[in-house]
Order: sequence, then C-alpha cells, then structure tokens
Amino acid sequence: MRTRKLRTGLLAVGACVALTLAGCGDDSISKETKENEAKAADQGDCGEINMAVNPWVGYEASAYVVGTVVEQEIGCKVNYKDLKEDVSWQGFGTGEVDVVIEDWGHPDLEKKFFADQGDGTAMDFGENGNVGIIGWFVPPWLAEEHPDILDWENLNKYADEFKTSESGDKGQFLGSDPSYVQFDEAIISNLGLDFKVVFSGGEAASISAFEKAEKNHEWVIGYWWEPQWFNAKVPMQRVKLPPYEEGCQDDPAKVACDYPETPLKKIVSTSWVDEGGPGVELVKNFKWTNEDQNLVAKYITEDKMSAEDAAAKWVEDNPDKVEAWLP
Repeated sequence: MRTRKLRTGLLAVGACVALTLAGCGDDSISKETKENEAKAADQGDCGEINMAVNPWVGYEASAYVVGTVVEQEIGCKVNYKDLKEDVSWQGFGTGEVDVVIEDWGHPDLEKKFFADQGDGTAMDFGENGNVGIIGWFVPPWLAEEHPDILDWENLNKYADEFKTSESGDKGQFLGSDPSYVQFDEAIISNLGLDFKVVFSGGEAASISAFEKAEKNHEWVIGYWWEPQWFNAKVPMQRVKLPPYEEGCQDDPAKVACDYPETPLKKIVSTSWVDEGGPGVELVKNFKWTNEDQNLVAKYITEDKMSAEDAAAKWVEDNPDKVEAWLP
C-alpha cells in the first residue's frame, strides 16, 4: 500500500541520492531524525482510542476502516467496543468510549451530553460523508405486482396479507432492532393503520426476512435504511409516508410523518478531544461515501471477510482517500 510512511522513506532516499556529491552522511540523517521526532512530539502521543461499534454492519465497516488507518498510519491502539447507541453515549463521560463514528441523529442524547444542553461530555465532530435514509420498505416483487402499495394510504386494504402468528389480527410491520432510531409504532397508531410492529431483533434477521420474501413472493413490509449493502442485491422499494417536516418528530408519541434524510455525524468524547493527538485530527478529517461503506459491508457479509480484513482491503485499494484523512 502507498502509505505516508513509505512516501516519506522514498523522499529521504531520494534526497540522499541527490546530495551524494555534497555528502549525505550521518549528520544529515541525524538532523532529519531529530526533526521527525520533534514533529511527532508536537502531534502528541496517540495512545489508545476506544471506538464504539454499534450493531449494524455499515457502522462496523466505518469503524474498522478508521481504526485500521489509525493503527497503520499513526500508531494508535484501537479498542473496539460492541455497544448499543445509547450505551455508547454514556461511555463518553466514563472514558470508556472516545468515538461514535456514525450517529443517525439523537436529539434526546444531545440534550443530555452536549455542552450547550447537558453535561458536556460529548460533542459533534462533523459529518462522516454518509447520508442516512430510514423508511418503510417492501421487497421489489411486491411493488411490481401491487404498485399502489407504495403509498401509505393503500396499506390498510392489504393488511390481511401481512398477518402472521406474531401480529395476530393485524398486519405485521417488521421492525429491526428496537434500540435503533425508530417511530414506527407511533406512525402506525397516528395514521390509523391496521398493523402491529414485530421486531426482528436486528439487521441480519431483517435481511433474511426480506431475502426470503423476495425469493418466495411473501408479503413483508418493514423498517429499512440506506447506506446498506443489501440494497444492491435486492433493490428494496420505499413506501411513501406523509412527508417529513421540521418538528414533526419532536414528540415521539405524535409522529405521523416519514423519516428525514440525515447526514450522518461523528460524535466524540470532549475529554478525548481536549487531550489532543493525531488520532483526534484523523477522526475529524474522516469522510467517505455511502458507496464506500456499502462495499466494505459487502466484503464482510457477502464475501465472509473479517471486519479487519475487509477494512484492510479497502484501505489498500484507496490510498488517495486515506491520504486526505491523515494529520
């Protein structure tokens, strides 16, 4: 891989060759070594970074790519911690979590942990380049055979088709992990829909349900999102809900609108930022696209690579993007 270290080494060798006649001896090498040591000292000790890993593969892809670059390029040790979203934020104040690399918007947590509203243990560290889209989706076969199902106002006439043993006399709406950002029970109630939310438990279970539904032409509607590698395999179709307007989700019990498109953000520990060091600047600089994340997520899920190997492959293949993140 073309890394910063490799380029620095080549430049040093080139300089030595160019100055052979003038003498590129021990004094020059010693001087350059001291200068590099001084620069490293100015950047601060990288130490360790506690990286939260929330329970979906896209987040995992982002976390391990950033962690791989941090370890390879600036020598930090990264501790990956599998945590739910709300638990991750609690770790900012205890020192157990330094970085949440992909936040989908938590006004309630911001009120508790941001300085202008709460205890000041967390701070917004800017967008990570991904744009999050949450919504209600059906498998493509269903949208093709019943195109009117893509409008929420037509859902009740199909409710019986979605009934399961778990939803009883109502149509089943397949939720995912209940810890995710979701208002589906309120939306169903406030729009007068004859459905009941049944949580799958997480991303993998929802993928299995949607994949099976597409293959066997089964009736499934549920909570889904982008960026998401699975959409390239099965192009899920979004159901149109009443459009999102500013403030329509302020009261979770009264939500009757669609989810907004959300530029995803990095949330970090305030004390970790105050300590400084090159890891802070690298996380600040990190930004990539939905397509980048989906590719790494595909490596992990479809190609059965470990998160470490998937991240290392992407980093190896994208030196110019990595270069832009470096301190």
